Amino acid sequence: MAKAVAIIPARGGSKRIPKKNIKNFYGKPLLAYSIETAEKSKLFDAIIVSTDDEEIADIAHQYGADTISRPKELSDDYTGTWDVIDHAIAYLENKGEKYDFVCTIYATAPLLQSKYLQEGFEKLQNSSAINAFSATSMPFPIQRTFKLNENGRCEMFTPKYYMTRSQDLEEAYQDAGQFYWKRLNKASKEIMFGKDSIPIILPRHLVQDIDTLEDWKRAEVMYKVLQEVK
Repeated sequence: MAKAVAIIPARGGSKRIPKKNIKNFYGKPLLAYSIETAEKSKLFDAIIVSTDDEEIADIAHQYGADTISRPKELSDDYTGTWDVIDHAIAYLENKGEKYDFVCTIYATAPLLQSKYLQEGFEKLQNSSAINAFSATSMPFPIQRTFKLNENGRCEMFTPKYYMTRSQDLEEAYQDAGQFYWKRLNKASKEIMFGKDSIPIILPRHLVQDIDTLEDWKRAEVMYKVLQEVK
């Protein structure tokens, strides 16, 4: 039977929202939601939080996760998520723990639902793909977006679509920033958003990145509404 591990990166140095990963979100530390959703999915042989922060580690243990101490060189603002995951997998392998699949779950995903973790795992197992990750549709056609030029005036990225009706344009998708499944016994030279990946499409009302206080407040509103309509 295939073995899967969930790894939740959660460093302590958040600047825009201090202690973001363990800040109280509707009565629980934000990190707790990712741990509990992983547990609810019943997919994982282990749920591990990779952190450089003792307070985060204590909270992870309180909610039933194991922890890995992340070295300082992997705890700055410039370290990529996959470097952290590679470190965790190497650590586990050195302990004799081998896994077939790893699922990276962000600590800032209180809207994540276990059924989407399950869908990603099922589709990945039943395919030749290497990755499966959370995605959602763009709220506005990207073909009609514009930027500001050096004079502060509008400049369309693709002017030829200015008069095209929205419904006639191809739909585009974006990373939902919640989870990323990866098959560990097979390598790929493709990026995550490439041909070796299966996107698991989430409805937009379940997707909110949390990088700023404005993001946080919006996520709280979305979470509250979801609880009220259950």
